[in-house]
Amino acid sequence: MNQKMKESIIGEDETGKLTVLEVRQGKRKVKLDIAVEEVPLTIFLDGRELVTLLSSPKDLNYLAVGFLYSEGLVKNREEIESLIFEKDKNIIRVKTKKKKKERPDSTRKVKKLIPSGCGTAANISGNLFKIGEYKRLDSKLTISSDEIIELMRKLQHRSRLYRSTGGVHSAALASREDILIFSEDIGRHNAVDKVLGHCILDGIPLDDKVTLTSGRVSSEIVLKVARANIPIIISRSAPTMLGAKLASHLGVTLVGFARGRRMNIYTHEERVT
Repeated sequence: MNQKMKESIIGEDETGKLTVLEVRQGKRKVKLDIAVEEVPLTIFLDGRELVTLLSSPKDLNYLAVGFLYSEGLVKNREEIESLIFEKDKNIIRVKTKKKKKERPDSTRKVKKLIPSGCGTAANISGNLFKIGEYKRLDSKLTISSDEIIELMRKLQHRSRLYRSTGGVHSAALASREDILIFSEDIGRHNAVDKVLGHCILDGIPLDDKVTLTSGRVSSEIVLKVARANIPIIISRSAPTMLGAKLASHLGVTLVGFARGRRMNIYTHEERVT
C-alpha cells in the first residue's frame, strides 16, 4: 500500500452557494446561503460494482475503506492491494489481495444506491442477521463523566461544516484525553465509516479508544463500532431500542444525550466512572 492511498481524497468543494429568500419576523430578504455538497460515490471491489453511496465529497478513500470494513468485506489494510479514485466519474476501485474463491459471491446481486440518511446493515452483507459473527467485547477501558463532557465539547468545536451549513453529522475517534480522528459528512453512517477507514489505512489501534458521534445511535452504528472492537460510543443524540439492545448484547457502553453537563448511560455503565 502506497502513501497516496492513505491521503484524503477530495472529489470537489465541500460547500456551494444558493440564493434564498429569507423570512424573518415577517420581513423578506434575498441573500446568499451556504449549503453542503452531496455527491454519489460508486465503489468497485475487485472489479465488481458493489454500491453507490451519497456522501460529502471529502475523505472518499476513507469512506470506501470504512464501508468495506463495516460490511466485513475487508478486515485490515494488509488485505488491500490498491485503491484508485476516478474523479471524473466519482468511482473508487478497491483491489484486494484475496484469491478469487475468498471474494464475495459474484453471483449475489448486491449493487445498491444508499441514500445519505440510510444505514447499510443488512443491505450488503446481511450484518444485522449475523450477530453471531460479532464477539462480545470484554474491555477494561474506563472513562470519567468529566472526560466525556470535555470530548463532546471538543467534537462540537471541531464541527466547522456544521457551523457554516447546519447540514452535516460529525464523528470522531478519541482517547480519553483528546480527539484523534475527526470527520464530517451529510450521513451519520458515512461520518463513522470515514473515521474507521482512516484508522484502518493508518493502522491505528481501536480497542482502547472511544467513538464520538453527533447522530442517532441505531443498530447499524452499534454494529460498526462492535466490529471495530471499540468498547464505548458516545452521542449527542438518542439511541434506538434495537441499538441499545445490541450494545448491551455485544458489550458496548452506549452513552446518549451527552450535552453540556448531562448524559444518559444506556448500557455497561461500569465503564463510566
